[in-house]
Amino acid sequence: MQTVVERELEMNLVLSPERSIAVPARLVYRVEDPFAVHIAFHTGSQSPVNWTFARELLVEGVFRPCGHGDVRIWPTKTDGRSVICMALSSPDGNALLEAASMPVAAWLERTLRVVPPGTELDHLAMDERLDELLAPTAGTAGEPRDDLWLRDPWSGLDESPDA
Repeated sequence: MQTVVERELEMNLVLSPERSIAVPARLVYRVEDPFAVHIAFHTGSQSPVNWTFARELLVEGVFRPCGHGDVRIWPTKTDGRSVICMALSSPDGNALLEAASMPVAAWLERTLRVVPPGTELDHLAMDERLDELLAPTAGTAGEPRDDLWLRDPWSGLDESPDA
């Protein structure tokens, strides 16, 4: 099952206490990647800026400050309205973004209904992935190639010393 929960919203890139610019963003949650949330920021360049981090971090950040390092999230009020702040840090730079709390919380609630906390492992399909990894690889004319590890990797090489 490939369930995806998406939400388009406008975030504000905070440039200074007095100035910010609108940045369209897309929140994406995929059942096959149940521990992560993905955010694509459409900055006007050819391709969006993508961030991926733990869903649990965003869930906690709706209620209290959390995170350290590259992603920090906290709730606050700006101009009398509730917002979620995201501080993102990368080798390319730092960004402080704000999003209205209600759309983010509503989107998160949808993800939590699709995959409740604590059931994420049930959606990873680990057995199927292991079967794919461990399946014999086909050789020429349908012969299995699992015997490759038995071969001497140095056979057939010229072992004469260079003159």
